[in-house]
Amino acid sequence: MEYKNDRVSGINIAYIGGGSRNWAWSLMSDLALEEQLSGNVKLYDIDFEAALLNEKIGNRLLSRDDVKGKWAYKAVKTMAEALEGADFVVISILPGTFREMASDVHLPEEYGIYQSVGDTVGPAGLVRALRTVPMFAEIAEAIKKYAPKAWVINYTNPMTICTRTLYEVFPDIKAIGSCHEVFSTQELLAAMLKEMKGIEVASRDDIKVNVLGINHFTWVTRASYKHIDLMELFKDFASKYYETGFIPNKEEYDAASYFRCSHRVKFDLYKRYGILAASGDRHLAEFLPPWYLKDPETADKWGFGLTPVSYRIERKKALDEKCKRIVNGEEEFVLRDSGEEAVREFKALLGLGDFVTNTNIPNRGQVEGLPHGAIVETNALFSFDSVSPVFAGKLPFDVQSIIATHVANQETIIKAALNKDKELAFRAFVNDPLVTIDIDKARELFERMLKNTKEYLPGWDI
Repeated sequence: MEYKNDRVSGINIAYIGGGSRNWAWSLMSDLALEEQLSGNVKLYDIDFEAALLNEKIGNRLLSRDDVKGKWAYKAVKTMAEALEGADFVVISILPGTFREMASDVHLPEEYGIYQSVGDTVGPAGLVRALRTVPMFAEIAEAIKKYAPKAWVINYTNPMTICTRTLYEVFPDIKAIGSCHEVFSTQELLAAMLKEMKGIEVASRDDIKVNVLGINHFTWVTRASYKHIDLMELFKDFASKYYETGFIPNKEEYDAASYFRCSHRVKFDLYKRYGILAASGDRHLAEFLPPWYLKDPETADKWGFGLTPVSYRIERKKALDEKCKRIVNGEEEFVLRDSGEEAVREFKALLGLGDFVTNTNIPNRGQVEGLPHGAIVETNALFSFDSVSPVFAGKLPFDVQSIIATHVANQETIIKAALNKDKELAFRAFVNDPLVTIDIDKARELFERMLKNTKEYLPGWDI
């Protein structure tokens, strides 16, 4: 790399999952809009043709006048080739296919178990994790061999389990898990200020929050805007909109959307525990007993939807068609700020300015009461070649006890996946709060789900 006048050139990024039509495009756009960075991106994907199409899209950006950051893209056929010489590694993969995902999410519905997302916890998240852990173990071994000093940014879910596996296999890895869920809560607090006080907030960055918990089940114990204590204001806000929910942009709200959110789950959790849950309602609901996920009608009552795998399949088809149009010159690749923070993280780690944001890293005491080494989500200070967690304190005991169950389950799943231990995996499965069916039915469901994903579980007794 070369530093010159607050610019860094010659940066090497390895993208694992480089055929992505979502995260990869977002990163390509953000890199193109950042004038202080330039370099090379190697795209590795088990679908080499998908990575090759992204190579063509990325390299076309070099000649555009609206592109500030110049990056050369190259699709490669092996992970080793991608990682060789990498300064940064980005991981965003789909663990399995939509066929396995459909089993994860929809087979439990036959047993009365519903999930709104299905990528982190619950029956769907745990079986997805069993597929994912071996993949991340392989990635960690490759990073250890070919890019041991690189910074690794993971976007893949289940975030906590994926990031924890990287550290389990390669303890000296420099890895973080990045998630945008807390950003939407900062935006909600900004909308609250406008609604309750008539105050316009210029940027979500102006909303300062103390974040702690685990990914997709994070909580805010302190929040402020300048001199205003937002937690005091949220008490009145949650009470005012508890029954109706709160929709800041009603003209943009789609009541039929699978991603709709009226924040009623947040308001109810505030009523129960007295602090603000900081993830989207669709994710929060999955960490708890089926208070909000008894059935689709219950979810709808609480103002959120269940995302069917059929939607994801249709969306993938639409993005594949869009990709072809862009490659054929029939449609322009539109540059827009994705709202993700990978580029800001790159800049800070390269010494181009410190900043603080939420991230997922091992617990070194930043969250009191949770196990040392478990992956937790808190704020962290990003600076030159360093990510330092911000001490976040502790959660109320009743909230901590729920999180502790999930931490134990996640650690159990990692151990089961690495050791191909079906009985250990089943114990985590039945310990999940969404699995309220009797033990025999739970065993039947578990065996059926494993059978449907056995292609990704070689050596298991299935």
